[in-house]
Amino acid sequence: MSEPHYHINLLWSDEDGCWIADVPDLRYCTTHGDTPETALANVREAMEGWIEAARANGLPIPEPRYRPAIYAARFAA
Repeated sequence: MSEPHYHINLLWSDEDGCWIADVPDLRYCTTHGDTPETALANVREAMEGWIEAARANGLPIPEPRYRPAIYAARFAA
């Protein structure tokens, strides 16, 4: 079975002085890094850990649902 593909938000935080990577469909799955590449690598690792922990504890794995408004508007024809 293939893993679901979740949307990742990647943004620069002036307040924190680093890149933030967030997976909206996986509650509290947020990481950071000094570069966009590092933040993405960190969040991919966090996603694996999140899903592994959910499975180990018998918790449901949410289906990918989050879509940024820009994509929703683009494909809603």
